[in-house]
Amino acid sequence: MRNVRPVKVGDCVLDGKHIYIQSMLNMRSDDIEGSVRQAVELEKAGCEIIRAAIPNMEAVKLIPAIKEAVKIPLVADIHFDYKLAIESAAAGVDKIRINPGNIGGMDRVKAVVDACRARQLPIRIGVNSGSLEKELLAKYGSPTPEALVESALNHAAMLEHFDFNDIVISIKSSDVNRMIASYRLAAEKCSYPLHLGVTEAGTERMGLIKSAIGIGSLLCDGIGKTIRVSLTDDPIREIAAAKDILKSIGKRGGVRIVSCPTCGRTRIDLVKAAKMVEEAVKDMDKDITVAVMGCIVNGPGEAREADVGIAGGDGCAIIFRKDGTQRKIKEEDIVPELLAEVDKL
Repeated sequence: MRNVRPVKVGDCVLDGKHIYIQSMLNMRSDDIEGSVRQAVELEKAGCEIIRAAIPNMEAVKLIPAIKEAVKIPLVADIHFDYKLAIESAAAGVDKIRINPGNIGGMDRVKAVVDACRARQLPIRIGVNSGSLEKELLAKYGSPTPEALVESALNHAAMLEHFDFNDIVISIKSSDVNRMIASYRLAAEKCSYPLHLGVTEAGTERMGLIKSAIGIGSLLCDGIGKTIRVSLTDDPIREIAAAKDILKSIGKRGGVRIVSCPTCGRTRIDLVKAAKMVEEAVKDMDKDITVAVMGCIVNGPGEAREADVGIAGGDGCAIIFRKDGTQRKIKEEDIVPELLAEVDKL
């Protein structure tokens, strides 16, 4: 496990004991009512940190409106205008996301640092391969992991110059291999908490695949304290995807589904049953494994570690439990009977 300098974001402590799920509002920044509604929906879905774009002074009005509606921390996403960061801090935001290098001289950096220090707010430095400084592109020839990490640490040094260390770093790329290599290098070179994400990952299908590989690989290395699955879709889907990534590597509880791909031995509609069971248990917080298997070969045998499961037969199935008990049921009773057993656990 990588040792990090703990950073507090609202009531969330980024120290590695819990991996926080983050998402970003995608409503227009001048739609306060819609943004508040989406923030509430994200919190209900399991989002633990929300980020909102603050492109102008008018958008600062989002901050108190959202803070009043939700309990989870709010991050202000700032670019270029340091005054937006100062006003966002004054408005009650919980963290500032900024690139110190693109807001002007060190006097402006100091002004942002002073505003954040006064309110005990952390600053997240966000670097990505699409906005790398020209001098670093010239030095490295492309947005290599070394170039991205150097950029991030240069930005961090600007804050450190004013004795500010409540820093979170993100180093994102749409290239999964580059993203993984960049974060691994950053983890070696600094002790700041790292926010993970594959930026511009795409629509739900490929975005989820790329995020699972990139974020999942790093979390398995012990790298990353907050994550965002970036999808060109409803951000609610980002939360579901993030939960599934964390669940699949044992970083979050909840019902785990084990189901076989079916084969020529299958005599029941297993695909339908598996989807129905998955939908029924998706919001349960029970830390259990449920198996939906096509036949006796990979039922109680291959899925013996499941807490409860079914194995299909010829128009029927058996329900089996980890304690070794089994009983036969009709095919049409598979889903309700299995869910009844889950409820007992």
